[in-house]
Amino acid sequence: MCVCVCVCSAIIGRSTKAFELYLFRFIAAMPFISLVNNVLKLGLNQLKLCFRVRLTTHLYNHYLRGFTYYKISNLDNRIGNPDQLLTQDVEKFCNSVVELYSNISKPLLDILIYICKLTSAIGPLGPVSMLGYLLLSGLVLTRLRRPIGKMTVTEQKYEGEYRYINSRLITNRQTAFWMHNTEQQRIRAELISMFTSRITEIQEVLKELNSGRYQRTMISQISTESDGVEKLIPGSGEIVHTDNIIRFEHIPLATPNGDVLIGDLCFEVSSGTNVLVCGPNGCGKSSLFRVLGELWPLFGGRLTKPDRGKLFYVPQRPYMTLGTLRDQVIYPDTPEDQRRRGTSDQVLKEYLDKVQLGHILQREGGWDSVQDWMDLLSGGEKQRMAVGITLFTVSHRSSLWKHHEYYLRMDGRGNYEFKPITTETVKFGS
Repeated sequence: MCVCVCVCSAIIGRSTKAFELYLFRFIAAMPFISLVNNVLKLGLNQLKLCFRVRLTTHLYNHYLRGFTYYKISNLDNRIGNPDQLLTQDVEKFCNSVVELYSNISKPLLDILIYICKLTSAIGPLGPVSMLGYLLLSGLVLTRLRRPIGKMTVTEQKYEGEYRYINSRLITNRQTAFWMHNTEQQRIRAELISMFTSRITEIQEVLKELNSGRYQRTMISQISTESDGVEKLIPGSGEIVHTDNIIRFEHIPLATPNGDVLIGDLCFEVSSGTNVLVCGPNGCGKSSLFRVLGELWPLFGGRLTKPDRGKLFYVPQRPYMTLGTLRDQVIYPDTPEDQRRRGTSDQVLKEYLDKVQLGHILQREGGWDSVQDWMDLLSGGEKQRMAVGITLFTVSHRSSLWKHHEYYLRMDGRGNYEFKPITTETVKFGS
């Protein structure tokens, strides 16, 4: 800064010697100036990285606690696109906060140096007038730019929806093939304010979800009485963890929106007993498993069940983790867990043989083969890869009745029956 001022003074004074002197001094200082600038940039980038790592770790510790990642999208509608917020918004927020220091400190230093030079040259009146004009124009521009903050929030919302639509297109690209036959960067202060509100919002939502509170526009969580009917209160039921038994005691089977599917559900199943759950679409078959898996809150009654780690669910579309063939078989354990438990690869091979998947080991090139298993394996192979001891089965197929001892039939009108399967049982399904 001082070198530039001296060079300008030499040019105005038409002093060739002074100009050459200051110019050579500036050239000599260039390597040092370049080094300092690059060190500052490296420090800022390192600070951005550290800030983002800590903030992302903090948010994901809440996001992945229990079933919060499910609840934030299915039970609560305050956050429309949590994936966008946890990735891009966190990155922009961290970048803006870190760059705020350099974007404020350097202009303030420039202003201070110019004020000192101008004051010594023309007196204090000129710099004070210019500084007053700068502050006044800054306030006016900030006032005029307020709508841009709202536009930025809307932009981020649309970007999240756009990414979500594209992710659905990628996920369903095979289905789509068969069906179809084949504003520039904002003002730093406004960006920080906007991202701060979004980061604060997701922190509050994650904290409330982890404590069992959620909000939806279609249901009130305050217990009120209307026409003598008491409203259902999410989380008012009791969950008791006990091994070798599943018992529903006077549980209203209801959706998070408060739609009651079955008013009073009561039945008991002991370990080793296979039960077939049947009924028309929308009767509550999947809802039963969501309540059993503690994805949906209880609206009353008592649910007795084994702990989360002792119940195994095989969905219609099993989850295939990223990694090797070994990772698919031992999930959610890691190779380190396998070695610690002393489980050999021969034992894993026997597991594959039991579900008729032993050929995959040779076909895909061994345990350490890395593939896109979600696309590579067929639907039946993926289900057999995740298979366990079946206790409840949801199906419309009448051919499966012979593999079960009891059936739980829902009629879709709030009624159900839980009875043993006998030779006289009228099968429901196709």
